[in-house]
Amino acid sequence: MTLFGYDQGVFGTPHAPNTAAHWSIHRSIVYLAGGVIVTQDFLDTLKLNGPENTSLVGTVTALYDVGCFFGAVAAFSLGERLGRKKSILLGTTVMSIGAILQISAYSTAQMIAGRIVAGLGNGLNTATAPVWQAETSQAHWRGKLVVIEMILNIAGFSLSNWITYGFSYASGPITWRFPLAFQFVFIIILFATVPWLPESPRWLIAHGGIDEAEQIIADLESTTIDDPWVVTESKEIQWAVQFEREHGVGWWDLLRGRTGDAKTSTVRRLILGGGTQAMQQLAGINVTSYYLPTVLIQSVGLEEKLARLLAACNSVSYLLFSLIAIPNVERWGRRKLMMYGAAGQCFCYLIITVLLRYNEKPGYPAAKEVASASVAFFFLYYVFFGIGWQGVPWLYPTEINSLSMRTKGAALGTASNWAFNFMVVEITPIGIQNLQWKFYIIWTIFNASFVPIVYLFYPETADRKLEDIDRLFRENQNILIFRDKDAISSKRPAAYIEHEQREVRRNSSVVSANPEAVRKRLAKMNLANDEIDADVEKGGLGDENGDGFGHHQKI
Repeated sequence: MTLFGYDQGVFGTPHAPNTAAHWSIHRSIVYLAGGVIVTQDFLDTLKLNGPENTSLVGTVTALYDVGCFFGAVAAFSLGERLGRKKSILLGTTVMSIGAILQISAYSTAQMIAGRIVAGLGNGLNTATAPVWQAETSQAHWRGKLVVIEMILNIAGFSLSNWITYGFSYASGPITWRFPLAFQFVFIIILFATVPWLPESPRWLIAHGGIDEAEQIIADLESTTIDDPWVVTESKEIQWAVQFEREHGVGWWDLLRGRTGDAKTSTVRRLILGGGTQAMQQLAGINVTSYYLPTVLIQSVGLEEKLARLLAACNSVSYLLFSLIAIPNVERWGRRKLMMYGAAGQCFCYLIITVLLRYNEKPGYPAAKEVASASVAFFFLYYVFFGIGWQGVPWLYPTEINSLSMRTKGAALGTASNWAFNFMVVEITPIGIQNLQWKFYIIWTIFNASFVPIVYLFYPETADRKLEDIDRLFRENQNILIFRDKDAISSKRPAAYIEHEQREVRRNSSVVSANPEAVRKRLAKMNLANDEIDADVEKGGLGDENGDGFGHHQKI
């Protein structure tokens, strides 16, 4: 994900002005936004100088998003056939080819080819990595680890800002070829580490590799394959795979409108997962990224270098505040993070809209002051987005979809993210020019709408095993879930815990020939009970509903 963030930020995100008169300020804005695409040697080498080539500059950049979209679409079929590890290695190989084409480019055509190829590889990787992470993580670590993935994405983006900022003081080909080549640091790390990492045990079981999957589950739990919990986990995954084969629906059937057996809620789960990715882009993150440089240069009147430095500092602030999501993605749950984040983003856009209204009002005496004040709310917007909407939309599709549809669901979510990303980036300069401050009313309303949407329709996935979520959709066919306490609690429902306890006890008798494995599992169960007792003494664990009863039962 660090490679993803770096590759996304190193090129920059230019937008085409409509007239030659706007060229000089446009160059300053794009230059501030970060990226090699406005360095003088880059423009001279590829013959992209001048206002007549600005649309082509925008196209060269935007085609990366198009490549990412089709790379994510390719993951629909390739991801499930190749497995998680091979998909990542294939995506990284494709990105390497794209990077080489860009680094060695001496023509616009070669640069365009490099951008598309790199996008294809990145799309495949971004559709696969969260799934792989989710399927190899313990329930109480799954959310934290996927959020950490996306924080590393921000770290890569921030690093690219600082590298391109530093090389803006140099001259010649090194100003753009070195920042593009630096991504090979992350590519080499991937090639050196991915082959040694475990394959997803859920993918292995779905493809007949039960013995290898059980060994991986045991290794992840630091126990043996005879452990009753390992046996229980393996059997639950096998049961889920068999249920999906009997009741699931194929991808081509979905495209033809055949939803199959309603017991799996396949279409509903796909829409929920893809919806989080669409909402992430409709929250206006790329609108903010675009307009902040405009405010800093045109409205506040900052020097280009200072404005660019401030934008780079903002990326560090964005990174630091995103760390808040790591402990709270499990403590508060996915639903609360998304609702809190959307409410905060709505507030920021509302204030930004009001301030820019007065900034653009002819003859308003404090125009510069209100523009300066708006910068603070742009920064605050990044705080709310980093906490609530940076990581969860990438995590949710990997959790909400069933095993057979997990890769497809994550790929669909990633594809929708890139599609809406491209749409927002394309309409933003037109919207700002024609609607001016009114353009931000759109994003205020979008963010306000996300709060009731999440509250009404989105089940909680925190503190659940992936098989728990399958059970929720088998037993709950109601689209409106806000009245179902088990569906919205941020703690694992007692019914799921009790079911797991019964299965572990039953399998304990089956594998009792290995007393050491049983002893270790019992020790873990006793430790969990002690933790529950301690939490209850502090105020009642999981008393989300105000009824005085926790959602956890003793093991």
